[in-house]
Amino acid sequence: MNKTITGIALVLLVAAAATWYFRHGRAEPESAQVAVFSAVRGPITISVTEPGTIQSRERVIVRSGVEGRATLLWLVEEGLQVRTGDLLAELDSSRLVEAQFDQQLRVEGAQAALVQARENLEIVRSENASAVETASLTLRFARRALEKFTEGEFPSQLQQAEAEIAIAREEMKRAADRLEWSNRLSTSGHITRIEFEADELAMKRKELDVRLAEGRLRLLTNFTRPQQDEKLSSDVKQAEAALERAQRRSAASLLRAETDLRARESEHEKQVSRLARLKAQVAACRITAPTNGLVIYATSVRRSGRGGGEPLAPGQEIVERQELIYLPATSEMMAEIKVAEASMSRIGTGLTARVTVDALPGQLFRGRMARIGVLPDAADAWLNPNLKLFNCEVFLDNGSDALRPGMSCRVELILREFADAVYVPLQAVMQIGGRPHVYVQGPRGVTEPRPVSIGLDNNRMIVIESGLAEGEPVLLNPPLPPSSLEAQTETNTHAHADAEH
Repeated sequence: MNKTITGIALVLLVAAAATWYFRHGRAEPESAQVAVFSAVRGPITISVTEPGTIQSRERVIVRSGVEGRATLLWLVEEGLQVRTGDLLAELDSSRLVEAQFDQQLRVEGAQAALVQARENLEIVRSENASAVETASLTLRFARRALEKFTEGEFPSQLQQAEAEIAIAREEMKRAADRLEWSNRLSTSGHITRIEFEADELAMKRKELDVRLAEGRLRLLTNFTRPQQDEKLSSDVKQAEAALERAQRRSAASLLRAETDLRARESEHEKQVSRLARLKAQVAACRITAPTNGLVIYATSVRRSGRGGGEPLAPGQEIVERQELIYLPATSEMMAEIKVAEASMSRIGTGLTARVTVDALPGQLFRGRMARIGVLPDAADAWLNPNLKLFNCEVFLDNGSDALRPGMSCRVELILREFADAVYVPLQAVMQIGGRPHVYVQGPRGVTEPRPVSIGLDNNRMIVIESGLAEGEPVLLNPPLPPSSLEAQTETNTHAHADAEH
């Protein structure tokens, strides 16, 4: 217990002494070595420097146009100058050639089916026309037969029957007169009984003829005409129904034939389209230069820009739309850089830039910030979620024939240039109580914190806007502020007490 109290007392004593020491200043012995820097007044350039890669501002990207995967059989040598139409790469097309042959057979089969569907449509149209015409002819015949009976045959038969009745009645009247005359002659004895009976028989025959003629008239009007009217009318209705069925059957069969033809045409077009696509795929296996340019492998550019992967070489599997070759135009170049998130608030388009290339020592290129990425680079974010780097492009105003895409460079973005300013190293400034301070060394070696107003910095030097004069020495390794020391002391005290317990 006594040891615990003694330890706590010692810690508190040391903390109190350190607090007084940093609050009231301290005199350094003359023998102590303190790193100081005298504030400088003069010109200073505030800039942000980032590594980058030289690229062409205008370049043609040659990609694989083969669907799926294909093996790279041949590749043009990197660095060669090619002209439009020169062969750049060749992919394995054996699988596609075999598929093209099979597809050609399908196209021929689809063509035969299409021709058959067209001929079938013409046959159906002809058959339908014949069927409809036959049904129409039958209907016309049925209507004419009905008209013939009602307006021709029946009136004639009726007239004939009535004439027969009239003739029979006239003959019966004559037979009655003859019988009456014969009866008188027979009574007076001028004719024989046999002659009288003959005239009587003739009278009866004529009466029978009248009844037969009247019976035929009744048969014609009561039975023959209704029956024939009904039969012929039924024939007309049946012919009309047959015509309607023929027309509907014709429309249905024509629709089937036309639908089958459209299906065959669609299938033929689909097979022809597939064949054309396969031919295009076979042709795409031979990749030619779309324009003049210098051959740069896409893998070389990616590796030089912090990328990875193996260099492009024959034998590799190439996927669809994969970038293979860049054909840059060397007349206009740019530098691609990645700017950290902390510097994004200080940069903007139009900033002047100085570019140095590792492969061309002693040469300075000037440029300007042309494009700033809107979102962080996805590849860097995937590797390190806490690292936010934005892709930016700096267009070079002056070029050189020696510049090549993929060269490493350093880009200095000029934020501001001061002709006359006071500045000190960035490490000499620290925050005390939420305000920037520097520790100024007095004439007798006594150091004390002094609040200052700061401006821009270039990650090495920072501009002091007020609070510090030229030549005043400041500590390069300022001590921790009292608040920080007190907090550390309190933490150590609690930790010691916990350890004792």
